[in-house]
Amino acid sequence: MHDDKDYQSISGRQNMQEVFDKIQEHKEVRKEVGREYRDALVQSSGYEDVREEIKKLRDKKKALESAVQAEMGSRYEELEKAKKEIENLDQMLTDIAMTTLMKGESINLKDKNNAEYEPSYKITFKKIN
Repeated sequence: MHDDKDYQSISGRQNMQEVFDKIQEHKEVRKEVGREYRDALVQSSGYEDVREEIKKLRDKKKALESAVQAEMGSRYEELEKAKKEIENLDQMLTDIAMTTLMKGESINLKDKNNAEYEPSYKITFKKIN
């Protein structure tokens, strides 16, 4: 959750740089405290034993999944192909929607049950240098 004081001071500003700087400060705190937390976990008695047990269970789960996938054969391959095709079509739909919105046109989508869908956007920033 956010600190109400920080949120109020940020929400009243229109300067993206100030908000960005505040995010960077919180990321530094998160990094520092996260490092301390991981160190404390390693020092905690029994933690490494539990991690090993979890690793063994993950390996066992993976072996079971692989066996079932092999048993299903081409049917499982169909599932993987469908997942990949959905991912590709989702990207295509996003590209078409962005182009449509940039032209100033509206977007109207409905599924087979006549449920309407509207675009939902999220802007993220990545370092460029």
